Amino acid sequence: MSTELDAGNIFTVDCLQYANWSKEIFEQMRKGGVDCVHVTIAYHENFRETILNLEKWNDYFNSHSEYIVHAGSYDEILIAKKNEKTAIIFGFQNPSPIEDDIALLEVWQKLGIRFMQLSYNNQSLLATGCYEEDDPGITRMGKEVIREMNRLGIVVDMSHSSDRSTLEAIDHSSRPIAITHANPAFWHSALRNKSNDVLERLFASNGMLGFSLYPHHLNNGSNCTVTDFCEMIARTAERFGSKNIGIGSDLCQNQPDSVVEWMRNGRWTKTKDFGEGTSSNPGFPSQPNWFKSNMDFSNIKDGLKHIGFDNTEINSIMGLNWMNFFKNSFVREK
Repeated sequence: MSTELDAGNIFTVDCLQYANWSKEIFEQMRKGGVDCVHVTIAYHENFRETILNLEKWNDYFNSHSEYIVHAGSYDEILIAKKNEKTAIIFGFQNPSPIEDDIALLEVWQKLGIRFMQLSYNNQSLLATGCYEEDDPGITRMGKEVIREMNRLGIVVDMSHSSDRSTLEAIDHSSRPIAITHANPAFWHSALRNKSNDVLERLFASNGMLGFSLYPHHLNNGSNCTVTDFCEMIARTAERFGSKNIGIGSDLCQNQPDSVVEWMRNGRWTKTKDFGEGTSSNPGFPSQPNWFKSNMDFSNIKDGLKHIGFDNTEINSIMGLNWMNFFKNSFVREK
């Protein structure tokens, strides 16, 4: 069924959310015109625990079928849009669900996983996280996992990884990788934001960057204005072009503070790890008042227009760039 999308098509794609899922949020996706969302179904969970998360999602799909549908391919996203539903893509923010068994990648691919981060802030069996002092790069297992992910059509995501590991992932991957939710360090120097070297290599390899709206990644944090956010996008487009950029909001709507503690601490420490910029406020930071839910994507569109982007560029940034990326990235090799 594959259909070529041109600049006249309108798609809204968010390439990362981890909300406290509910009927209210699924309704907001539809009201906000959000056509596709990449959702996190695992942070530190092992194989069995992640299966339980899939069970929850099966219940969501059954209970809220008027709003959402599971999608594992470009064509399934197109069908979801035609049926006026939001396509949900599954991803991991850590390789924990494959444990130390590379064969589990194929199991997860068959269950619908289409993205996996090689590390989440810390060193993993595969790569180094952005909070580590030393970055030895991609491990022996990491290189094998990248090769297998390429074969299966699972996107290598380096959003929470350190620079050397990210650069080596780009080099070792036969397919373009993604940084689904981070911002340029030239705009705001958070540990999670990406250096010019990483961005240059990412875009040169046709990889994708999703701009994050998580306040710790924003200039002025929760007080970041929509104009400031859109100026960041404009500066990135001026430096690197606009065909490989999109949105990866990192929206964690309605999540309790206990969840952000789980994200940061997992099982690796017995002490509180408050994360970058959070020692005085260990919970979730407040979202900017212009982006609190899936109904607020229109504010980004309006902001991009105000900055000077034309409709073709806006449509590309808001969704078509991700769709073009999905079309080739999710195809399993013969």
